[in-house]
Amino acid sequence: MDKVYIFDTTLRDGEQSPGATMNIDEKLEIARQLARLNVDIIEAGFPIASPGDFEAVNLIAREVGTEDGPVIAGLARANKKDIDRAWEAVRDAAKPRIHTFLATSDIHLKHKLRITREQCVAQVKEMVSYAKSLCDDVEFSPEDAGRSDPEFLYVVLEEAIKAGATTINIPDTVGYTTPWEFGALIKGIIENVPGAKDVVVSVHCHNDLGLATANTLAGLMAGARQAEVTVNGIGERAGNTALEEVVMALYTRREFFDLYTDIDTTQIMRASRMLTAFTGMHVQPNKAIVGANAFAHEAGIHQDGVLKNPLTYEIMRPETIGLGSNELVLGKHSGRHAFRKRLEELGYTDLSDDEINQAFDRFKRLADKKKVVTDEDIEAIIADELYQPREVWKLEHVQIVSGTGTRPTATVVLTGPDGKTYTDADIGTGPVDAIYRAINRVVGVPNVLTEFAVKAVTEGIDAVGEVTIRVQPTNGKSVNGKINPQTGVERKRTFSGHGASTDILVASAKAYMSALNKLLNYRSR
Repeated sequence: MDKVYIFDTTLRDGEQSPGATMNIDEKLEIARQLARLNVDIIEAGFPIASPGDFEAVNLIAREVGTEDGPVIAGLARANKKDIDRAWEAVRDAAKPRIHTFLATSDIHLKHKLRITREQCVAQVKEMVSYAKSLCDDVEFSPEDAGRSDPEFLYVVLEEAIKAGATTINIPDTVGYTTPWEFGALIKGIIENVPGAKDVVVSVHCHNDLGLATANTLAGLMAGARQAEVTVNGIGERAGNTALEEVVMALYTRREFFDLYTDIDTTQIMRASRMLTAFTGMHVQPNKAIVGANAFAHEAGIHQDGVLKNPLTYEIMRPETIGLGSNELVLGKHSGRHAFRKRLEELGYTDLSDDEINQAFDRFKRLADKKKVVTDEDIEAIIADELYQPREVWKLEHVQIVSGTGTRPTATVVLTGPDGKTYTDADIGTGPVDAIYRAINRVVGVPNVLTEFAVKAVTEGIDAVGEVTIRVQPTNGKSVNGKINPQTGVERKRTFSGHGASTDILVASAKAYMSALNKLLNYRSR
């Protein structure tokens, strides 16, 4: 079997998804989880985009890019300023990579870059050579390769390889191609580009037509040996190829593909849920591999078959991706040892004693309210207790009065950055509105709520409720967005918040505080 290298771009292309912005601490946690997944390359960001992006890439290079860890890559447009910034960000990694790109489709050359084909070839040759002078490991991507003239693409890639590129990545930037076309494109490149068989050929597909995973697998079948993916398939517009889909397709159908990856599949579910907690972007229930219904069976025929033999309707076991088997029932009488064991089964093998104790205390409080605490409840506890931003303002107490014939009123008690306690109250059109108005009276950060979502983690009236929100600042104080690499235009930054509780109003308050603390942490940097 040939190995397929997994290049994860969750922290770069994935974070460009509207509303998926993460702070530096969250990016570092995601990078550490990607290392536990055993991905081969982490594209940690686009260092020139903002000081925060540079800082995050550099921190990941130092903290995660160890000798036995993954390659750490930084993205750069094909110009010296970008390349210098990318190299400065990743150079502290044991295995750094510069990933530079330039569009090659006629539509991009004419309308975006406004250069000729000859100028494009010259720029690729010059900038890949420059990147190579700084870093041995250089990846080059011809942006919008899926809509480029193949004959011209061959010329550009030949020059990139001559200039020192060790990986040539073929992006279907706008998700335009079909698997037959994309597979033929990869096959043509390998057969017609001098030196292509001596470097790694990579594929990077977008999901605009819902074909990202199919195109990626077609590219691998045609000879590509690196797949560029994101956790949960997040990314620009309709997203990128989902890591979990490619990895599990190769794992489940290995006799067909005759390919393998080094991914620790038992860490997939943890990575998926961690990303959801950080970004507030929930996975659709029928999503392949990581969706809530992926291993659920409701039809009687299916249930009967699975009970007799899981292979009747399950082509993979839930334990393979890190889902617990639920053989150990956890409740209020369960001890710390059983709780720790369940955490380990769920993939949380690296938590400190303090973090486990913190989660166990929250578990006990929940168990007093519920008869059985499920794996989903535990995941919600971990997300709510351990993956929250640094608390500039801390919610100490919230009380709501609401009902028929009563104007919803909320009272909040907060601890400020000065250590003092502040109390205030306000009324609203509903209880959540009242809570947020009361918090705003204390914190004083004008913003607009762009999204509010609440869902039950499990079934039943005693279910834990998860609330996810997104806010955008509205006053004149600048909160810089990211630079769109295609247009150079700054995008307005969105901050997500997450809260979990059996009381959805408390969860709503916690989610709002989480979003506000992210905003304030960003401003303080």
